[in-house]
Amino acid sequence: MRLTLRAALLAVPIGLLTAAAALAGNGGIAPVNPASPNTHAIRDTYWLILGVTGAIFLVVEGALLAFVVKYRRGRRPRTQDGAQVHGHTRLEVGWTVVPVLIVAAIVGYVFANLPDITHVPKASAADTLNVTVEGHQFYWLFRYPDGQVTTDTLVVPVNTVVNETVVGIDVIHGWWIPALSPQVDAIPGRVNHQWFEASKTGTYVGQCTQLCGVFHAKMTGAVKVVSRAQFDTFLAAHGQGSRTVAAEEFVGVCSKCHGMNGKGAYGPALQGRTFEPTDITKLFRTGRTTALGHMPAVGINWTPPQIAAMIRYLQQTKGAGGGH
Repeated sequence: MRLTLRAALLAVPIGLLTAAAALAGNGGIAPVNPASPNTHAIRDTYWLILGVTGAIFLVVEGALLAFVVKYRRGRRPRTQDGAQVHGHTRLEVGWTVVPVLIVAAIVGYVFANLPDITHVPKASAADTLNVTVEGHQFYWLFRYPDGQVTTDTLVVPVNTVVNETVVGIDVIHGWWIPALSPQVDAIPGRVNHQWFEASKTGTYVGQCTQLCGVFHAKMTGAVKVVSRAQFDTFLAAHGQGSRTVAAEEFVGVCSKCHGMNGKGAYGPALQGRTFEPTDITKLFRTGRTTALGHMPAVGINWTPPQIAAMIRYLQQTKGAGGGH
């Protein structure tokens, strides 16, 4: 008993020191550094709950250790009952009322913070961007108001309210960039909404949060926040039929199965093949299932310019006579 007690007393300070070190480097204890007003509110709420529950943990565990030491069996025979402790009305009322007050305070704080998390701030049209976020197997497609598209990386201007319309095209996916906004599911047949307002430039990464299939691990996403001038340049280069968009789609869509150079991986090699437009269009629209594997309909809702640009890209960079 004494050896166990000593080990427990030694483990407590070691655990606290380890927690302090992890906390100093945000070693997975806290949310990532926020870069949007809604994630600032989430982080504040998190620290409040962690502080309250951490204090309760220390009080409860401290009391437990104190009682173990004070009321240890000592030399009393194992078969002999310890001293009987009778009810204490004030103590019993206290440990009933205090937890209720603590929970009420936490709930009140959360509800007070909810508008900062859910309500989209008012902004002028020039400082607002509406985008559609589509979850596909196994990539993210972003559509901009004037028809531009990107794959896996959403590019937005800094200090702009971004309204996201989130949809699922095939199965359920989860869109989440922890530094910028709460998680939201991309569900087929349902339209969800989320928002953020990035306060500084940079690239913020995330991962699909729903197990969406065999290549779920490769379904990463990112938001790249740039200056307004850089954003205007970006839009000019990302028309649906552009080679830039086709190259990004190859990397974000095709290479995950067929390899970065199209030489084959999970899917067959693309190098040296003949890409007949009608066949490729049908493959993008409907997918294909064979004895060797399944290709989802990766371009089920791609526009004709998107498909045409991808076919040209494949013919020029991977096809017979044009590949490398």
